[in-house]
Amino acid sequence: MSASRDRSRFSQGNPLDPEQIAHADLPIGVFDSGVGGLTVLRALRQRLPGESTIYLGDTARLPYGTKSATSILRYASQASDHLVSRGVKALVIACNTASAVAVDDLRARFAPLPVIGVVEPGAQAAVAASRGQRHLVLATESTVKRHAYARAITALAPGAAVDERSCQMFVALAEEGWTDGPVAAGVAAEYLSVVMAQAPEVRPDTVVLGCTHFPLLADVIRAAIGPVPVVVDSAYTTAEAVARVLAESRALRRSAAPPTTRLLATDGADRFAKVGARFLGEPLATPDVEIVDL
Repeated sequence: MSASRDRSRFSQGNPLDPEQIAHADLPIGVFDSGVGGLTVLRALRQRLPGESTIYLGDTARLPYGTKSATSILRYASQASDHLVSRGVKALVIACNTASAVAVDDLRARFAPLPVIGVVEPGAQAAVAASRGQRHLVLATESTVKRHAYARAITALAPGAAVDERSCQMFVALAEEGWTDGPVAAGVAAEYLSVVMAQAPEVRPDTVVLGCTHFPLLADVIRAAIGPVPVVVDSAYTTAEAVARVLAESRALRRSAAPPTTRLLATDGADRFAKVGARFLGEPLATPDVEIVDL
């Protein structure tokens, strides 16, 4: 049976046959350049607790943001190839840089496999939540330079005002575990006090966490921006998008067996376990991480 025909059968209302049930029981594949995408994995497991997952962090080649678009596309393709070769029913690009550069190519490469990036769901949620279409995107330097969120938001809401701010220090704070206290609060105030001091008519009414590290700093970011702007968590919105895609294609897992999570990395199992535990929100040990070669 062709892949396209198989997908069309999933969208129909007929009872699922054994082949379709077996497909639905496959894990969701997730990849990132490092450990930040574990916030997306965490959100997926919270939103879809019955689903199995497999996560790949390309830690040997991080960060993607300093690489050329050609290299990013090659790395993203290799990581995706590895996950698809293990058998997945959906592919999640839990990396803002890779989403900005590679999502269209990966969708064409793996069609009809659903490929979901983090940028589009975040942009959609921001537009839906905003009354004045005034958006502040907090991201890394590489994501800001590519204007991925600005393009995605203005495609949905032409004329929207999008202020993109590079907050590179947030990445270091998240990885060191300094997500509260005076240091984190001071950095957040430094980044955000000027923009939030603007006149009410130009002040943003949504703040998009455009890096998968930033949900760990949500509390200090909220303290710096005040109670009014809606905070859009790209990890949460991506999990919602995956849930919607799987439900629409009748690919939600049906097995009564407990779901599983597999963690893969391309280098540094010790550091992956140590830092990744903060992002996943549970203890990890070095043996929990399988090292793979892409």
